[in-house]
Amino acid sequence: MAYLNLEGDEKKEVIRIERESVIPILKSKLVMVLTDLINHSSDQAEFKKLCKRIEYTIRAWYLLQFEDMMQLYSLFDPISGSKKLEQQGLTSEKTDEFEQNFLTHLFQVMKKSNFKIATDDEINVALSGQYLLNLPIIVDEFKLDNILLKKYFDAHPYNNLPDFYDKYIIFRRGIGIDQTSDYFIMEKVDMLIARFWSYLLTTLRLEKLFLKRVQRHSKKDIDDSENYEDDVYERIRLENMPLSFNNLLSKTTIQEPTFDRMIVVYRKASSNSKQERGIFVKHFKNIPMADMEIVLPEKKNPGLTPMDWVKFLVSAIVGLVAVVSSLRAATTDSRVIGALLSTVVGYFIKTYFTFQKNLAAYQNMITNAMYEKQLDSGKGTLLHLCDDVIQQEVKEVIISFYILMVQGKATSHELDQRCEKLIKEEFNETCNFEVDDAIHKLEKLGIVTKDPIGKYQFVGLKRANEIIGPTTEELVIKAKKGNISP
Repeated sequence: MAYLNLEGDEKKEVIRIERESVIPILKSKLVMVLTDLINHSSDQAEFKKLCKRIEYTIRAWYLLQFEDMMQLYSLFDPISGSKKLEQQGLTSEKTDEFEQNFLTHLFQVMKKSNFKIATDDEINVALSGQYLLNLPIIVDEFKLDNILLKKYFDAHPYNNLPDFYDKYIIFRRGIGIDQTSDYFIMEKVDMLIARFWSYLLTTLRLEKLFLKRVQRHSKKDIDDSENYEDDVYERIRLENMPLSFNNLLSKTTIQEPTFDRMIVVYRKASSNSKQERGIFVKHFKNIPMADMEIVLPEKKNPGLTPMDWVKFLVSAIVGLVAVVSSLRAATTDSRVIGALLSTVVGYFIKTYFTFQKNLAAYQNMITNAMYEKQLDSGKGTLLHLCDDVIQQEVKEVIISFYILMVQGKATSHELDQRCEKLIKEEFNETCNFEVDDAIHKLEKLGIVTKDPIGKYQFVGLKRANEIIGPTTEELVIKAKKGNISP
């Protein structure tokens, strides 16, 4: 992920993201469209049969692995896992071993589902702006366990792990766009004050003490002639808009790229009286990048905003100047000083209660966002991931086999290009096709061969169906129809 400025008729703030390997097409639609592209009806029937046999076979491959993962998770489910652990009577060492086995299964499934671990750079780019959530939010790290994940990554090193990898991990997949239109009057006023506040702190060299978000990404200028159409997403936010009295009261549309899916894995910290064993796996959808704090575990209540700091600072200065001026006056009335101090203190109190009101609004927003954005958690998330892996694997095999069947022999590089071209032309979608993984599964199924010069070819539709053979599902269906004995 990179953060860029595009120069054109006007400056645009965009985020460039590496094209992902997810095939964003429903399997049923994929099979239907590819079948319709086949000329002969007999071949169409054979192709449909092959697609079903491919899915049933791949599902069987993963069945045992998924069952092992679900059995392990039943011991670490935050809701009911503790009771099952007590029933098992496992030693602490054996429980630790099962924990690591579960994480190994989970991370393998995440990789197969094309989820990526969010890096520090990606998170900094995402949080470099504001969208709807305008309060500074951080994690209460003392409430999170820092042993479970660290132990896993010590045994399974990853590149570019985020700074907080020992406490929680954020997986992300897919990119979308979210737009919101509103007047944003208070947000615009807050932005104007924030700009003044930032200028003041920078001038006084105090920005590190108050500004929560430090932009560590680099902005790069790129040539317009380069084609980034498929992986560039524009960010339209109030922070970069020219604000004036005219547009202060007019409706404004802001836009933010979103993470289509996010999964957060963590464990709560143990206390002196209780050792926590529950592992939380939470699944979210359509999270605006600038508001990704929504998915953070164990969030602290936010601190004061730039507007609150300015109010406190201005009221303190005004109160101090007024008191000093009164004391210097020849006729100083203690009642006047008392009134001034009361006014200043009252303003402080008013600012504090305003902040509390904003805090309540923030908590309401978080609650609503969690209700709308959270897809599932725990076992439900794992079941979704298991099915997602199967669907992706099946689609890779079907597309690559179809290309070899229709367009003839191809090297792995040629097959990769042809598959991506098919997805673009027939479905108007883009993805980074995982050709090596697809070829591996085709060879495992035995339905492709490789010639001496490194080109792959299919074995024929009927022959492919014979090689895979009738699946258990087909035999059950025939038994239900009365064709064979159950």
